[in-house]
Amino acid sequence: MTTAFFVAADWLAEHIDDPEIQILDARMAPPGQEHRDMAGEYRAGHIPGALFFDIEALSDRASPLPHMMPRPEAFAVAMRELGVRQDKHLVIYDEGNLFSAPRAWWMLRTFGAEKVSILAGGLAGWQRDEWLLREGEEAHEGGEFEAKFMPQAVVRLTDVLLASHEKTAQIVDARPAARFNAQADEPRPGLRRGHIPGALNVPWTELVYEGELKTTDELNEVFFSHGVSFDRPIIASCGSGVTAAVVVLALATLDVPDVTLYDGAWSEWGARTDLPVEPA
Repeated sequence: MTTAFFVAADWLAEHIDDPEIQILDARMAPPGQEHRDMAGEYRAGHIPGALFFDIEALSDRASPLPHMMPRPEAFAVAMRELGVRQDKHLVIYDEGNLFSAPRAWWMLRTFGAEKVSILAGGLAGWQRDEWLLREGEEAHEGGEFEAKFMPQAVVRLTDVLLASHEKTAQIVDARPAARFNAQADEPRPGLRRGHIPGALNVPWTELVYEGELKTTDELNEVFFSHGVSFDRPIIASCGSGVTAAVVVLALATLDVPDVTLYDGAWSEWGARTDLPVEPA
């Protein structure tokens, strides 16, 4: 049976004690809110049974770039220590803005987890439906996870440079329009304004409504209105690889093939003075 991209809060509440279900809290502070203690917020209240999937801590700590994918073996060890079992149906949630859950979904899928869903509405939706939270840490046994990395899901700077120059793929940038159009500074210091030459701007917030993706018809309209063709390869990018996963998720729900994610994103491209940017 195909695993749904999203599950509803009432469904999760009904199945919360099912042994084949495992819940992951993937809340993450957006740029500009780095002062927030997300692990502390998890301990202050989370969906019962949820383990804290810390995207920051699970990223490649040796890289100078934020949120880069770790080595497969490092991710597998981290998942086993966290208690994640690859054979279970993993249900991920974030604050309810669909900001970070898609990145966790994408990481798990790219490392070989097959049954992964996102809680529609996230934690906000769960609380809105008046389901209970639990405080503190969750006791858990060691997990079972063997990372099976899918290299075709990720592209690097050289791939993006080729796509930009030779038009071999569409680059879809999920950042807000003001940042894409060089009308606002980046939230991270040391980055230039603007975008990768030839990129199309599909702000990730245009794909989301109340913590879940918009309808299929609405998603089609958003992508088409920004000039995206589903018949050509697509490279999703953003500021640091997080909201690009919202684009990847949206395209996956539309059965669009040949979609990859530029993990270095603008944090890499925008820091390089030897790379071209638009507007010049």
